[in-house]
Amino acid sequence: MKKLVSLAGYVGLFLLLAISPAYACMHIMEGFLPVGHAIFWGVVCLPFLIIGIKKLSSIRLKDKRVLIILAMSGAFAFTLSALKIPSVTGSSSHPTGMGLVAILFGPFAASVIGVIILFFQAVLLAHGGLTTLGANTFSMGIVGPLVSYGLFKVLKGKAPKSFRIFIASALGALSTYVVTAVQLAFAHPQEVGGVMASFTKFFGIFAVTQVPLAIIEGLLTMVLLSSLESLAKEELNLIGYLEA
Repeated sequence: MKKLVSLAGYVGLFLLLAISPAYACMHIMEGFLPVGHAIFWGVVCLPFLIIGIKKLSSIRLKDKRVLIILAMSGAFAFTLSALKIPSVTGSSSHPTGMGLVAILFGPFAASVIGVIILFFQAVLLAHGGLTTLGANTFSMGIVGPLVSYGLFKVLKGKAPKSFRIFIASALGALSTYVVTAVQLAFAHPQEVGGVMASFTKFFGIFAVTQVPLAIIEGLLTMVLLSSLESLAKEELNLIGYLEA
């Protein structure tokens, strides 16, 4: 338990050093989506968040030690998603960190962690926005975790665990930007070529920065989970992560 707390302390120190003041928007910025689009994405997120809240409630009741891992994974995701590289107008590229949360706690619990992260980033760091909270939650907090969790489970028995963690985290992060490109394309279709031309443009720009970021995120997630497996076996057993 002491080792786990120490690891959490190191992660916390990393967070303080990594987060720097931001002078530009990230995710999809405030007011960049039409009102109808903003409402639509918010409504789509609601069923996932309701299920996620129930899931987190059951996790909390198992053992309070699990909260340390939950808080650490949430802090990891908060930090990575707060590191920005300017990209498409109205957005930016960054890691997400949500693969770790999804692998440990499942995609529905990850959706709740995602919306909390995005809310505080919008309010405290001016990253993203409240009107685009639904769209950003759907891409980063729902689709990304679903892809990560799905790949991690589908590849069970077919690939080493380290590779499963890497590919699940990397492709989960990349899928977030596929969805973001789709959201931007529908919100701002080009006059010539429409939605498809707009999507090609948006994702083509995202890919330049997001592909290497996804690879880095996969490696970071793999290293952190390896450390947790050696320091917090009891806690990981409680949440059903460790496999026979």
